[in-house]
Amino acid sequence: MSQTWISKEVIMKQHTFSLRRLNLSILFMLIATILILIGCSRDESTSQKTGGTLYLYNWTYYTPESVIEKFEQEFNAKVVLDYFASNEDMFAKLKAGGSGYDIVFPSQDYTSIMMKEKMLLPIDRERIPNLRYISPLVLEKATYDPTMAWSVPYFMGAAGIAVNTVRVHDYPRDWSIFADTRLAGRMSMLDDMREVMGDALVHLGYSVNSTDRAELEEATRLINQRWKPNLVKFDAEGFAKSFASGEFWVVQGYAEAVFEELDPSRWHEVDFILPPEGGPMYLDSMVIPKGAKNVELAHEFINFIHRPEIYAEFLDRFHFPASVHTEAEAFMTVTPFYQGEDLAPFELKHDIGADLELYNTLWQSIRYVN
Repeated sequence: MSQTWISKEVIMKQHTFSLRRLNLSILFMLIATILILIGCSRDESTSQKTGGTLYLYNWTYYTPESVIEKFEQEFNAKVVLDYFASNEDMFAKLKAGGSGYDIVFPSQDYTSIMMKEKMLLPIDRERIPNLRYISPLVLEKATYDPTMAWSVPYFMGAAGIAVNTVRVHDYPRDWSIFADTRLAGRMSMLDDMREVMGDALVHLGYSVNSTDRAELEEATRLINQRWKPNLVKFDAEGFAKSFASGEFWVVQGYAEAVFEELDPSRWHEVDFILPPEGGPMYLDSMVIPKGAKNVELAHEFINFIHRPEIYAEFLDRFHFPASVHTEAEAFMTVTPFYQGEDLAPFELKHDIGADLELYNTLWQSIRYVN
């Protein structure tokens, strides 16, 4: 009797244990199923937020391939880049309906114009937490959009003068170098109205944003009578290649373009000058034009660019100073071609409204070299 009772007790315990194991197995299966469903839901949500194609319209020599590749990999996206050589070209293409871009990179005067023309979509600041790294100095200068409601700063810099020191000696380190007749036939200036006229205005002691007719006409005479006779042409696209080949010895242009065309072993041959008298300064921004098809991915890209380590990679690629970002300098590994403080005497070009027509009229008398 005792053995039989014990046998039944053991059987009951084993049965109870089996039920508990079964219940636990069912519970684990339920938990696993829930986790899988949650994971699928997250994957589906992520795929909705990322992926697709992002169309960028940017300046030449201005988008590091390594940054683009990292963005494509992280967000499972494809980036397609188109390039423009001047704000005027970019603006004309967009006005003619040649959009389809998700992000465009205009300078401050054209950012302001595009805002007034209602060509932009608003920036959703909540989706770009890295806006906290934009420097107060840049926002102070960006009077056209100080709260980043329509644009996010990309880079603030200036065009300068590149001199081939192997060919050229004993030269002025300001805009008057273009009046040096010894260099006739070996120089070019940008095919950019506001840059060239701004240089002349500053050299004469005026603002780059002057709308005074007498000052503008004086600047036009300086260019036409003193500078233009020594120029081969006005060139915003090929100046760096012409400089690298030795065709031009002095060019007005952007440091990143000039050095990009040269082997680093020749960089010591270049004196890149930001004249102490100042000149026009630019603040290029990222804007989302109306008609953008991937607005969500555009916001992701803007936020990605301003991660400190990513923005430092951008700066390193072009040897830029950290003029826009408060934290990126700590991550930089190269020495910039010029320093942020070199920009102190430079002045942002502003939208000059109706006076743009006067500039255009005077520019037509300048831009074609006789």
